[in-house]
Amino acid sequence: QVQLVESGGGLEQPGGSLRLSCAASGSIFSINAMDWYRQAPGKERELVARITSPGSTTYADSVKGRFTISRDNAKNTVYLQMNNLKPDDTAVYYCSLYQFSGRYWGQGTQVTVSS
Repeated sequence: QVQLVESGGGLEQPGGSLRLSCAASGSIFSINAMDWYRQAPGKERELVARITSPGSTTYADSVKGRFTISRDNAKNTVYLQMNNLKPDDTAVYYCSLYQFSGRYWGQGTQVTVSS
């Protein structure tokens, strides 16, 4: 089993920054991908960013140039640095780990961007 615990969400003004963290524990394989998804009210969950264990990254077009995903393999932790936040970034953000044994999800953390 794998457990994921997110932190770092909150309320921020447009143009501001937040940093999300997700700590993974349990049976984690060395080869995996760690993702950040988000789900806004009335919308489907969407992939925001992905980072593989070797470190390659993928971003949704809507966050390219504003968000940066990174990971600390020694701590089994993934981060999402979110800059120049926009009201459309308001959503519940979920951390997810995908490896040979399956996909695992965190409980989610709320990010609200509003003046």
